[in-house]
Amino acid sequence: MPAGQQVEVEVDEHEEIVGRVAAIDVAKASGMVCTRVPHATKAGRRVTRVWQVPSTTNQILELAEQLAGEGIERVVVESTSDYWRPFVYVLEARGLVVWLVNARDVKHLPGRPKTDKLDAVWLCKLNERGMLRPSFVPPAQIRRLRDYTRLRADLTADRTRHKQRLEKLLEDALIKLGTVATDIFGVSGRAMLEALIAGQRDPKVLAELARGRLRVKHAALVQALTGRFDDHHAELARMLLDQIDTLGGQIDQLTARIEQMITAIPAAQPPAPATGPGGDAAATLHAGMESAESVPDHPNSDGVDPETGELLAAPLPVVDRLDEVAGIGHHAAQVIIAEVGLDMGQFPTPAHLVSWARLSPRTIQSGTRHRAGATGKANPYLKSVLGEAATAAAKTDTFLGERYRRLVRRIGKRKALVAVARSILVIVWHLLADPTARFHDLGADYHASRIDRDRKTRNLVHQLQALGHKVTLQPAA
Repeated sequence: MPAGQQVEVEVDEHEEIVGRVAAIDVAKASGMVCTRVPHATKAGRRVTRVWQVPSTTNQILELAEQLAGEGIERVVVESTSDYWRPFVYVLEARGLVVWLVNARDVKHLPGRPKTDKLDAVWLCKLNERGMLRPSFVPPAQIRRLRDYTRLRADLTADRTRHKQRLEKLLEDALIKLGTVATDIFGVSGRAMLEALIAGQRDPKVLAELARGRLRVKHAALVQALTGRFDDHHAELARMLLDQIDTLGGQIDQLTARIEQMITAIPAAQPPAPATGPGGDAAATLHAGMESAESVPDHPNSDGVDPETGELLAAPLPVVDRLDEVAGIGHHAAQVIIAEVGLDMGQFPTPAHLVSWARLSPRTIQSGTRHRAGATGKANPYLKSVLGEAATAAAKTDTFLGERYRRLVRRIGKRKALVAVARSILVIVWHLLADPTARFHDLGADYHASRIDRDRKTRNLVHQLQALGHKVTLQPAA
């Protein structure tokens, strides 16, 4: 910015002076509560009170009644581990305005003493002056769904670890089944493992258990199954397989329950079709773009575009609409819904959602120097599923796949995957913000079809001439 130039800066809308405030610095067994209210007789003076409250339900209920009786306008709670949950849930149920705030935003200034009492007072002063931003806390229905999806992810990770332990056990027994079979827990691999546990040690007999395309690798299977698998290996393998099967059953049970819960959410179901002027228009979402392009404003009652005569796409449940996006599968769609919710009113623009998910690098400016900072840590469940979706989309012949291939040459694999994950999240925002929106891929040739061919030709000719070549162009037949 040139010296002396003045610019108008938008200030956070939460910055306001609040008259009657409270703050809670939470710990595992208790919370330090601080209230600041106007003095009853002295104008311009504030009364600050601090006390400790055990983090049990009955004590928090009493605290809620006390705060409501004092007319507290806003309560802020520091998000320490999971200890904030009882305070936020109980106080919200009482009707109080509760903000959950990031601990990073409320740190003490250097040199200040550090005690729970002073922490609570500092937090209350920040609340009073409107210097805090509330964190996103989804509604109860989404929170319950999130518990199921997160447990499913954790159990899936546990099952993967047990599979890795079993593979390590086979390596100890000199069984190299994993070098021949793509999945040792498939039909063929599972039959061979069960036979080994049952006492069969003949590699030729074990190789005969192969099914499908694995049968053509009979000779390699015989070599891979020749080892020193003994009784102690069989006992440990039985325990690991039983644990894998148990976890698999629990994961299937959670998946069925997740599908039931999403079906029971009204906002997750397709909206009723519009039947006349003023109804919602169906929309076509362009991959990677920042806005949704709507088809004609007033479709007729037959679901036909009055201008082109083409049949409009019927609205779908939210999981099916997310499933249409390249890289997002059915399970990934469920996780995304559980982590970001269905109400995009929490995120006014796609940029707000991307920033909350920490998929946009921080901008660091000092003097004349500008550089991009790290994206930062955020919701690990959301970032994990978006990373998997970006990796899958990068392998497809779609707009997102081509976006990855264009970026990876310039910024590397990791940053390109983050960029694709960001594009996927932008698409998700549009699909959730408009229940009638449908995903439409722009195609892998989107950028190539929009280049200035004459300019591109001139640039290539200049590059060849700079290398000492004489260029003659002849149009293709």
